[in-house]
Amino acid sequence: MKPLTKALSLLFVLLFCAGVAAAQGNNQINGQVLDVQGKPLPDATVTLKSEDTGQVITLHTDKNGKFVQIGLKAGVYDINVTTTSTQLPPYQQKLQVKEGESGTLVINFKDIMEKFSASEEGKKREEEANAFKNMKAHFDAGVAAMNDAGTLQTQLRTAAADQKSALQEKRTADCQTASTEFGEASKGVNAKDVNNTATVWSNLGAADECVGKYDDAAAAFQKATDAKPSAAAYRGLSTNLANAAGPLTDPAAIQAKVTDASAACDKAIALDPTSAAPCWKNVGIALYNKQHQKEAVVPLQKASAADPKDAQTWFLLGSCLSAQIEPKEEGGKEIYIIPPGTAEAYQKCMDTAPNGPYAAYASQCKQSLDELAVYGAGVATSSGKKKHQ
Repeated sequence: MKPLTKALSLLFVLLFCAGVAAAQGNNQINGQVLDVQGKPLPDATVTLKSEDTGQVITLHTDKNGKFVQIGLKAGVYDINVTTTSTQLPPYQQKLQVKEGESGTLVINFKDIMEKFSASEEGKKREEEANAFKNMKAHFDAGVAAMNDAGTLQTQLRTAAADQKSALQEKRTADCQTASTEFGEASKGVNAKDVNNTATVWSNLGAADECVGKYDDAAAAFQKATDAKPSAAAYRGLSTNLANAAGPLTDPAAIQAKVTDASAACDKAIALDPTSAAPCWKNVGIALYNKQHQKEAVVPLQKASAADPKDAQTWFLLGSCLSAQIEPKEEGGKEIYIIPPGTAEAYQKCMDTAPNGPYAAYASQCKQSLDELAVYGAGVATSSGKKKHQ
């Protein structure tokens, strides 16, 4: 064993001296590499590259994580450390080697990773803060635009006929501005912040609804409910799903929208039972305005059941049922098949209108009820008369 030991020792000395000769200097680096737990890291590769000469020296740490290099020239060296561990990234730093001094270098991946995590966390917090600041600026601008749109909507109710067009044009522009601003705000919300996420998407839905982008509005309200379910967001979703049925002509496609709108109302009511009347009424109004009176009947029936004192709901229900009246010739007369509940809806409207905010509907309902009486009497037709020879 002794001769072998001497041979290994001699080999070490020769290699060591070879390094000294190549470096052509009188300075030394003593180093150690520690892992993420602060323990010695063996077999790490340490590369020293002189910034002055470009010379590269490659070393490997021993079982104690140590390495040493003598015979270095004074100057600045780029130190690079790589390991076989997938948990440790490559590491590099600069080291000043001074003439006549021995440099000591401890590369502790535990400290390095902690500092890296801290700096990354700080950077992340800063980025999140900037994103929130930018998001809030867009959100506030959107709110301001929607507030202006609301003011203009109030003015439109009492404006003279020659002023309405300009006011409506400005309101549409405000709503479009709000849609754009809330859209930008939605890009900066933190998905983990469910409250702000739901608020931004709900406001975007309202703005898109204001400019008539009903499919976009429904998608925005859906994202709001995905982030944080709320009765208000589900009401917005139901209304815009019904509005989105407007341009459709295929009965199956229309019914699909109505079914989805009804499901959204059910969810709103489950969260807040007081949502029943406004949710069903809004769905009914949307379908009524889009000329889908047949599909509006059931939502309006549910709305009237939830709030029997709403004269407007009764009037709309009567109107939608009246739209289903069909003529039929019988016994020499053209009679009209009046859907059940039509007269009752108009009567309820008359009974409740004087005692509520919809007094103006009383006369309309009375007129509609009188017209129903005429329909019910039928009209004589030529087919019921004998021809004279």
